[in-house]
This record gives sequence, C-alpha cells and structure tokens, in this order.
Amino acid sequence: MSLSRLLAAGIFAAGVAHGSVSFAASPCGHSPAHEAFSVQGLKSELMVTALKCSAQDRYNDFVAKFRPELLAAESKLNGYFRSVYGRKGQQEFDNYITQLGLVQEDAGLQSGTLFCQQRVSMFDEVKALENAADLANYADGKDVAQPSTFEACAAPSTSHPTAPTRRRTTRKA
Repeated sequence: MSLSRLLAAGIFAAGVAHGSVSFAASPCGHSPAHEAFSVQGLKSELMVTALKCSAQDRYNDFVAKFRPELLAAESKLNGYFRSVYGRKGQQEFDNYITQLGLVQEDAGLQSGTLFCQQRVSMFDEVKALENAADLANYADGKDVAQPSTFEACAAPSTSHPTAPTRRRTTRKA
C-alpha cells in the first residue's frame, strides 16, 4: 500500500470516527436532514476551494463520482425547507445556498494564502471515499462553515389549516 493511500485511509478513518461521535453527541442523533446539511456544506466548501485554488477539474471529478448522493442531499434539503417555510421554501433554500457560499468564501479570505494549502487536500480525501455512507460520515466529520444553525433533526410536519368556519348569526329585529 502506497504512503499516500495509507495516509488517505487514516484521514478517512479519523473522519468516520469523528462523524460517529458528532452524531451520537447530537440531541437528535443521525437524521437525513443533518446528513444533507453536512453533505451540502462539504460540496459548497469544495466548490469554493476549486474556484479559489484553480482545482475545477478535481471538483468536477468529485461531483461526477457522487452525483446521486449530492442530488439526494439537495432533494432532502428542499423537502426540509418546504416543510419548514411552506411556499417560501424554495426561496429560503436558495438563500441558504447563497449564504453558505458567502460564509465559506469569507472563511477562505480569513485564511489568506494558507487557504489552498489547507483545503486542496480534501480532494484527495474525497477521492478515497467509496460510497454514500462514506461521504456522509466524511462530511459530518469536517469542520465546514455553515451560515446558521438549523434544527436538523427533522423538519416539523406541516399542518394544513382547515377553511375558516363561518358562524351564522341571526339579527335581532
């Protein structure tokens, strides 16, 4: 086994171990919404890294490899935002995606010239991942900036209000 594969496997194992602890420490445990926020955050961070560090080909390889998982996470988030915000769900989801990118770009600016040195290695790490579970555990184990904290246990169920009931009143003559 080459040194780089051994290193990648060690980093992956550490990420999985950290991810397991994070889920266990979460008041909700592991949930699809929590996983989707983690995966979306990782995807966004890799995109910012690709743009800032001229690694677009590596980002494209990541997206191609995990396209079904990334689409599933996005679908879960769309469902989360629809159930929390109703008709404004798509708008709120779009706002979240925009804010996520801005927060991560700002973190990159704060890192200065070290940003690319610190982040580009993530492409090697995600390349070593094999499946959706690996991706979710890796994403949860990364310290990815998020624009705000969401209760990612599950979105509350929406109740459909009934039509208002009109009372019949009688007028006194």
